[in-house]
Amino acid sequence: MNKTEVLRLFDKEMRVEITYPPLRREETEHLVRHVSPTPDDSGVVLYSRLSEENAEEVIKQELEYFSSLQQSFEWKLFDYDQPANLLERLKDHGFTVDEEEATLVLEVAQAEELRSLVIPPEIRQITDSAGIDDIMHLKEQVWGSANEELAARLKRDLAENPEHLLVYAAYSGDRAVSAAWMYLHEDTSFGSLWGGSTLPDFRNKGYYTALVAVRVQAAQERGYPLLMVDASPMSRPILEKKGFEFLAYSYPCFFEYK
Repeated sequence: MNKTEVLRLFDKEMRVEITYPPLRREETEHLVRHVSPTPDDSGVVLYSRLSEENAEEVIKQELEYFSSLQQSFEWKLFDYDQPANLLERLKDHGFTVDEEEATLVLEVAQAEELRSLVIPPEIRQITDSAGIDDIMHLKEQVWGSANEELAARLKRDLAENPEHLLVYAAYSGDRAVSAAWMYLHEDTSFGSLWGGSTLPDFRNKGYYTALVAVRVQAAQERGYPLLMVDASPMSRPILEKKGFEFLAYSYPCFFEYK
């Protein structure tokens, strides 16, 4: 993998040019933001090009802008974003920083083992709201809490754009025991992988690998050459063993509107 070229493509397609309906994409001289049409949902600053000289002023402008909308937002920061102390500057302005994530990328054409893996019959594609409810029940069992916002978003996206959201779950009888999903981002080279939750009693049975493989195979069928994932420290070594390569660290920085 030519990481310099992949990073250039990632910035162009997944940070600068991408859209996330129903969010409204706005580009200024210094950044690209996505704004929710309602204050109930959050916005995001997805890309910035700042300097030591203008960083403070631009951060203040964004805080004022989202405050005027009464909207919380995330500043998605990558370790190569400038200036080098941007993360500390955001913290100083009241942003809360979540756990560091590793952005990993897989070249689908090089993932021969995953592309050739036979998908077990327990893996089913989810195509309706009832299947999403099964997955949310699974996630609540794994993580101890429900995520109603995620459930609503997945149901909406599955209904409105089923060609670009592919959801899968492993079932034991009528019970979802492992699940994951993938967005195929229109007009880009990338699919993004999400989820990957498995009930404790059903771990080490190959479901995680099968869920990665079924998404790799779907991406290949639909002509997407690259897959990306924001990996936690726990999942990163597993994915790297399957051929994913490290691209950068990212830091989700949140500002909660009061």
